[in-house]
Amino acid sequence: VHQSKLDFFCKLGYGKQDICKVLESLGEDALEDDVLKELIRIGSKPQALESQAQPFPLKLVARGSCSTTSGLKRLGEDDGDSSGYLRPIVIDGSNVAMSHGNKEVFSCWGIQLAVDWFRERGHTYIKVFVPLWRKEPPRQDSPIADQHILEELEKQSILVYTPSRKVKGKRVVCYDDRYIVKVAYEKDGVIVSNDHYRDLQNENPEWKWFIEQRLLMYSFVSNRFMPPDDPLGRHGPTLNSFLSKKPQKVLPEPTWQPCPYGKKCTYGNKCKFYHTERPHQAQLSVADELRAKTKVPLNLGKDKCSRLP
Repeated sequence: VHQSKLDFFCKLGYGKQDICKVLESLGEDALEDDVLKELIRIGSKPQALESQAQPFPLKLVARGSCSTTSGLKRLGEDDGDSSGYLRPIVIDGSNVAMSHGNKEVFSCWGIQLAVDWFRERGHTYIKVFVPLWRKEPPRQDSPIADQHILEELEKQSILVYTPSRKVKGKRVVCYDDRYIVKVAYEKDGVIVSNDHYRDLQNENPEWKWFIEQRLLMYSFVSNRFMPPDDPLGRHGPTLNSFLSKKPQKVLPEPTWQPCPYGKKCTYGNKCKFYHTERPHQAQLSVADELRAKTKVPLNLGKDKCSRLP
């Protein structure tokens, strides 16, 4: 009887020590209801209830982010640049390869140099667009160097082939420039090419502004990929600001700059610089200053000149 009651209350989740203690105090002939009341009275709880009573540790999650790691993985690489402050990069593969091959050879090594340059800067979203027919064996009229690089970049999900096919022996090629501009525009990124895409600028006014403001030109100097330090000209942003989502702050120039000539300046009131020797005086010409010091009226000299025969 003792063992059967012990097994019964153990199945309910109560501990053996509490059950034995109650059975010793009430006796083996005690009813199950009495044993249960005594267990409740002494504060014993089933293990299932104890586990529910203990709250799980809360994990704080940033607002707008996924609460599980699987949710984070679903975002994928197309979510943009994971670095947060660097713009996505879209490379015109044909333009870069032909530029590195001196417009004679499709040099895949030039594409690799450009990709490595942006990787070293920290860009994680890098896409290279190349026509699909570049996977075919090279011919005399279209030589290709280091073609294996295209396969390696494709495995890394960096290189994307634009569609092409053959119809009755003729190759039908989709316009790869349209892919390049469209993806860069949707990702708010940067186009790496020496092409101006004038036909696409005339086609879409929004693309026209985007190409003018987000086109990054480049040069190859001894197998070195070199974009300019001022992509939009001397008065435009620096290269770091151009490739960043948040442009770097430029310190404003001081309103007053000291005159480099100092007291030897002869520009007078035409001088645009600040003179420390006359902080509270109006900027007068040298002749007017001399007249003011000698207390000669300004019109005196003019009257003498008018009286001369």
